[in-house]
Amino acid sequence: MIVTAWNVNGIRAAARKGMLDAIDRIKPDVLLLQEVRARPDQLTAALAAPDGWHVHWHPAEKPGYAGTAIWSREPLKIESVGLNGRGSDPEGRVIVARVGGVRVVSVYLPSGSSGEHRQAVKDQWLEAFEPWAARFARSRIPTVIGGDFNIAHTERDIFHAKSNQNQSGFLPHERAWMGDFLAGGWHDIVRLEHGDVDGPYSWWSNRGRARELDRGWRIDYVMGNKAADKKTHRSWIDREGGLTVSDHAPVSVELDV
Repeated sequence: MIVTAWNVNGIRAAARKGMLDAIDRIKPDVLLLQEVRARPDQLTAALAAPDGWHVHWHPAEKPGYAGTAIWSREPLKIESVGLNGRGSDPEGRVIVARVGGVRVVSVYLPSGSSGEHRQAVKDQWLEAFEPWAARFARSRIPTVIGGDFNIAHTERDIFHAKSNQNQSGFLPHERAWMGDFLAGGWHDIVRLEHGDVDGPYSWWSNRGRARELDRGWRIDYVMGNKAADKKTHRSWIDREGGLTVSDHAPVSVELDV
């Protein structure tokens, strides 16, 4: 089973830029989408109910903002949305589903880059998300959490580490939170496979030739609990194809299930 997490930075724009072709090339069995920025009734039929896919949408209440979705080749059983039900998640940031014998979670944690208010919202989410996810870390069911965490964990996960020490996404307390999250039983599948190297990055600024020079951030993750990690076969970030569609590249893992 290939599980792909992808912040598409607006699914309507992504579709115009070749998103469906990229998906055909990656061939995921489960696609965890973030920042869809649309309700299904705003989409063409090819996106709202794509042929060959079972789809669940969790859009934000605010038009054109945030939102998540899960596409699966096999039938989906939705376990929950939000951390405490749909009403607690007006920005559409979390979906939990079962696909066969695997639990998958699409998550889009808030960004704090637009100011102190949004950083406060992000910090509240981090405080709530870690204990919420901990129950899945302990589960015997293979569980994969995929999406945009909006945090670069270590200096290996960001090209300009020193100049971003005070930037949201690389703040000391955010990095410490990520360390605690992993210590709670989650496995950073891409990092474990690629080892102690710079990157591989998953997001690049549109400024300063960052894409061309591969000067990015690794803020998109696929995390597995112990049961999922035992079944992981490989992982990769599709920088070349992904960046023609979004400013984030899709992150994929393959599980032997």
